[in-house]
Amino acid sequence: MSEGKGFTMKNGQGPSGKGKKMPTVDFSTFILSLYSSALVQLGEMEDPTTGQKGKNLDLGRQTIDMIVMLEEKTRGNLDNDEANLIKSLVHEVRLAFVRAKG
Repeated sequence: MSEGKGFTMKNGQGPSGKGKKMPTVDFSTFILSLYSSALVQLGEMEDPTTGQKGKNLDLGRQTIDMIVMLEEKTRGNLDNDEANLIKSLVHEVRLAFVRAKG
């Protein structure tokens, strides 16, 4: 089923259409997804598709910039838990970048 310009799966329907339950996407899961991607790009976590660690500092920096942009653009519109989460993740991912660069 489509809604507006986006595409929405029916409840409990995965991308294969075989009823695989997909997690609910909200602001927190979206930010955590970006954070995890940045950690993979910075070599802090294994790539889930390859099982290998690798570094791409340029891509990691871009992902960090996206998280920071979202923090700035959503300021004042988040509940306390969301605001604290993104603030903490920005701090953690910046430290990860420094470690990766060092």
